[in-house]
Amino acid sequence: MILVDSSVWIDYFNGRHTPHTDRLDDLLGGEELLTGDLIVAEVLQGFRHDRDFVRARGALDRLAYAEMLGRELALASAQNYRLLRQRGITIRKTIDVMIATFCIRRGHLLLHGDRDLDPWPSTSGCGPRERCRSGAFARASTSRCF
Repeated sequence: MILVDSSVWIDYFNGRHTPHTDRLDDLLGGEELLTGDLIVAEVLQGFRHDRDFVRARGALDRLAYAEMLGRELALASAQNYRLLRQRGITIRKTIDVMIATFCIRRGHLLLHGDRDLDPWPSTSGCGPRERCRSGAFARASTSRCF
């Protein structure tokens, strides 16, 4: 299943044409796409007008949905953040660590356009371009990226 990061949805709903939004356009209606609590919150909080909020919520509600955090993933996310810091990499937003960890632990593909996801072995370069392999991050199974 493919988790679409909020970075792609935000560009998509704002009408920006990027390789990631073009790929999302190709996937809509054909692939099973996944969203979750963290993505929904990040995407919907940015809408200024109720009409746009309702329309975007309707689009997201039609996708498969997963609770993305919980205790186990929160602890794994903290461990992954610490591992990156030990390697000299600082992620600007903790939520990106949580999203990447969720994908690693659940073995989901990730479509993103966020540079904070690039340092992850499981997400580096992922998007419409290539597949990646996970490294030594807190995970339960082999991750896949999209």
